Amino acid sequence: MNKQKDLIRSILISIAVSFSIFCIVGVIHDITGHGNFSLGNYGFTKMVAGCVIVGLGFGIPSMIYNNENLPMAIKVIVHMGIGCVVNTIVAYSVGWVGTPHIGRAVLIVIMQIAIAFLIWLCFMCFYRNEAHRMNERLNSMKKQ
Repeated sequence: MNKQKDLIRSILISIAVSFSIFCIVGVIHDITGHGNFSLGNYGFTKMVAGCVIVGLGFGIPSMIYNNENLPMAIKVIVHMGIGCVVNTIVAYSVGWVGTPHIGRAVLIVIMQIAIAFLIWLCFMCFYRNEAHRMNERLNSMKKQ
């Protein structure tokens, strides 16, 4: 694929993941709040916009993986560094981390970063397995 299609695909996947997590967390808050989860003052709209920004924050920097001249560690640091910084700023801005207790706020941020790395790990495993399957297929074609 070309770079523009890769970028658009990456952004759409990142936004979809962001919205999915937003919905799951919203359902959890609704259940734990016994149906009293509500958002006022355009809270929902701000959070939806935040999901889009977080999706962009993780989707756009993922293009660094196309650069074959950089070591994987640098790629991960750049991608996840930008994504996690954007996520943390958005989380404070839209109220995902709106607790007055510093310990709880730090725990929420750590959980968000851990979830981001877990999602990254899942995608990394998927693409490594895909590359392995493609290499096996190419090797079997060479033998014929």
